[in-house]
Amino acid sequence: MIEQPTEITLHQQSRELEIAFADGSRYRMSYEFLRVHSPSAEVRGHGPGQEVLQTGKQNVKVLGIEPVGNYAMKIIFDDGHDSGLYTWEYIQHLGQHRDALWQAYLYKLVELGGSREAGPNQTIAEAPKSCGR
Repeated sequence: MIEQPTEITLHQQSRELEIAFADGSRYRMSYEFLRVHSPSAEVRGHGPGQEVLQTGKQNVKVLGIEPVGNYAMKIIFDDGHDSGLYTWEYIQHLGQHRDALWQAYLYKLVELGGSREAGPNQTIAEAPKSCGR
């Protein structure tokens, strides 16, 4: 059973969200990391191969967070994005795999010619995954 967090802190100076759970786990994730890993359909698509690589999010800020029932929170970013529901289970997954997920994101940026810095091209559709045909 995934427990609700016992503490959520927005560190505006360092642009990080810190979240603690009753089991003693505590995660600190940058706003950029949370934004590019948003669970929204806008980022993840509606199925495999429809993901949209988020670029230009290095300086994104969090304006606030809102609880969603007892199972999630909505993060409101200053770029207008607020449609992803971050379940406690998903937040724990992000926290536990932060380093690997971040490295995969940076690799994908290089591979597709994206940038973490804001610019005219804010999103890049990822190439469909090969079906092995």
